[in-house]
Amino acid sequence: MKNIVVLVSGGGTNLQALIDAEKRGEIAGGKITCVIASKPDAYALERAKYNGIPSRVLARSEYSDVHEYSKAMLEALNEEKADLVVYAGFMTILDETVCRAYPNQMMNVHPSLIPSFCGKGFYGLHVHEAALEKGVKVTGATVHFVTEECDGGPIILQGTVPVLNDDTPAILQRRVMENVEWKLLPKAVALFCQDKIKVIDGKAIVEE
Repeated sequence: MKNIVVLVSGGGTNLQALIDAEKRGEIAGGKITCVIASKPDAYALERAKYNGIPSRVLARSEYSDVHEYSKAMLEALNEEKADLVVYAGFMTILDETVCRAYPNQMMNVHPSLIPSFCGKGFYGLHVHEAALEKGVKVTGATVHFVTEECDGGPIILQGTVPVLNDDTPAILQRRVMENVEWKLLPKAVALFCQDKIKVIDGKAIVEE
């Protein structure tokens, strides 16, 4: 049974999708064993508590820089014996020491079709604002492994939704979350826990 540690910063809707999938028996071979929040008031902590999942607060504001915070996070992940680390709305930057310690064992969901609208500065509503500004006709989300390059790790899964003429960033964000993020992230986690993802030459090969 693989230990899944989920990192959060806010409301935790992607965490909830993972919890619900686990309860439905869709994450065979894995269990959410800890939730770590970068903010003490993150509502995701309430979701963890309600579902009986142990949690920790590692407040970014209490550390002088990203390196000190990353060191503390790495210690926490090691203490929790993490097999898989999942970014679920985790908005805090970690340095390269963490992903190097957990190569192809950290995954993130990004609300666009990478390599479009990704990298530094593209997070939350900014992603959807950029998509609408560009006039794309489809968008979606990408689940990828976390590497030193922001949003640059091997792509595991992608899914799409249409962009409609009267969309606002908030409406588009909701469509992407409901139809892609909340479905693909649990699926990717399940694939990992069943050892169905291999990384070859920098590309993630998925055995369906």
